[in-house]
Amino acid sequence: QVQLVESGGGTVQAGGSLRLSCAASGRTFSSYVVGWFRQAPGKEREFVAAVNWSGTLRDHADSVKGRFTVSRDNAKNTVYLQMNSLKHEDTAVYFCAATAGRTWRREIAYESWGQGTQVTVSS
Repeated sequence: QVQLVESGGGTVQAGGSLRLSCAASGRTFSSYVVGWFRQAPGKEREFVAAVNWSGTLRDHADSVKGRFTVSRDNAKNTVYLQMNSLKHEDTAVYFCAATAGRTWRREIAYESWGQGTQVTVSS
């Protein structure tokens, strides 16, 4: 397993941008798929985006496609989520997670989770 720590959350006005970071420890981090999920108050946790081990394959939920971009820098053991054109409905706690498997839209597939970072978008 790897240990994950998210950062970069905060409060931003609608239309603004934030970049979340997911820093990992562990020598085999570069072999893991890393996903981003979010959970809004009173709602279930939902898939946001994922990137494969090399960064060549990326997947984004329809709700964020065209606004959010996931990327990774294996030399820095870090995965990023660039969030642009933020909307009030993007307000949630954002989690990164890692899996050695190939299924990345289901949270049950992930073995390691960070503690989450709060993103609040004011309208």
